[in-house]
Amino acid sequence: MWHKSVCVALLALATGYVFLLDPDLPDSVREYISSSFLYQLRGDLASPERRMAAAWNSLIIQPAKQWNKVAVGVNACVDVVLSGVKLLQALGLDSGKGQDHSVLQSMTDLKEAFAHFMGKGAAAERFFSDVKSFHHIAQTASEYPGAQLYVGGNAALIGQKIAVNPDLKVLLCGPIGPKLHELLDENIIVPPESLQELDEFHLILEYRAGEEWGQLRAPNANRFIFSHDLTNGAMNMLEVFVSSLEEFQPDLVVLSGLHMMDGQSKEVRQKRLLEAVAAISDIPTDVPVHLELASMTDPDFMSEIIHQQVFPLVDSIGLNEQELLFLTQAAAGPHATLISWNGIPDVGIVSDILFWILKEYGRTPKKASDLTRIHFHTLAYHILATVDGYWANQVAAVAAGARVASTQACAVETIDTDRVFLKAPREFATSQMGESSTVSLNPSEPVSEWHRDGISFHYTPVLVCKDPLRTVGLGDAISAEGLLYSEISSQ
Repeated sequence: MWHKSVCVALLALATGYVFLLDPDLPDSVREYISSSFLYQLRGDLASPERRMAAAWNSLIIQPAKQWNKVAVGVNACVDVVLSGVKLLQALGLDSGKGQDHSVLQSMTDLKEAFAHFMGKGAAAERFFSDVKSFHHIAQTASEYPGAQLYVGGNAALIGQKIAVNPDLKVLLCGPIGPKLHELLDENIIVPPESLQELDEFHLILEYRAGEEWGQLRAPNANRFIFSHDLTNGAMNMLEVFVSSLEEFQPDLVVLSGLHMMDGQSKEVRQKRLLEAVAAISDIPTDVPVHLELASMTDPDFMSEIIHQQVFPLVDSIGLNEQELLFLTQAAAGPHATLISWNGIPDVGIVSDILFWILKEYGRTPKKASDLTRIHFHTLAYHILATVDGYWANQVAAVAAGARVASTQACAVETIDTDRVFLKAPREFATSQMGESSTVSLNPSEPVSEWHRDGISFHYTPVLVCKDPLRTVGLGDAISAEGLLYSEISSQ
């Protein structure tokens, strides 16, 4: 910062010298010089957050060709959102040692899994297998003072975000009960076959940055999700969704819910996944498909999704740091021996894995895959990786995704720079295993770009909300906003 102070001091001396040299300057000229100096002074002293927010606003432009109709499916539910610590205390559970469980079978499993992820400040989602215990927990949660009901499920949340745009028609297909139907945006079209008598409920246990529970202290705000959701778990609405596309005629399809099958038996899951692949294959090839991934625990299931023709059938993928690491571990990709992220995910490592996914499973001259785009998001930064020649407006798309992460977390319409901070690294390497360059953070030019063997990377930091009001659905909002500003090129 010293060089900026020197520049400001020199500018002040120069301004004073001009005034002294010619005391008869007209008032209008004096006023102009003074205002220019003050403007420069304010610009030099502006915070990085203020400069970045202003830069984003100039970079985020609408694509030349925008979507008209977007079809979204197939997981939907009602989210019961409340404090995780307070719910566990209301259930008579005290803090203790954290331990992950791929499937929750008891309240003890719930307590241990929540403690495990709260201690890391990481998001997670688990299936609760004991229906009786789940109903008891759900009833306690819904009756707890301050518990709130929201639209839930990746598909419904993405649909809600997209439906804010009045120029877009949005179709949402999923298990939609009366409460969820009431909560949905009135602009959303719901096929009659999607309506059902009962809602599916998911419990969202939130915690704040620095919140304590016994010896635990959360490093940042996040949430732990669990449910006993059999309808979404079997993706029962997938065939209904695909069959509704013929009449709706979308120009973009957004698919999510595969992760909900994580709690099924291996035999049921394998059979249903093959049926899902067949259904997705029926989507017209000229309609781009975005797949939104979410938290999973079974590496065999992730491997099946990767290898059983799901990835080659979709044009775009959205995922976070937990899902990216789990993906490379399941498929023995680069950095697969990394057990967990140590703080902010290393940009070079993330870049290596994204590059590998697009090279191994994406479209190349030798592969018939449709996959050409990955939108990666983590708390501190986002990366949009695309195969060259297939997508446009990437700078605006990645910046829009980062901007909505800030506004939605703080529950504001525009970024309040006093309520956010930069957590991204000030400098990073673009790879840890290939040709690498070093990128330094410049808040006035917040989107960085680099290229690697036919793949482009667009990176931007996130202005992290200091005191987020709600973390649920943040990843879905990010992916939705990024898609709205993306443009697929005609091939």
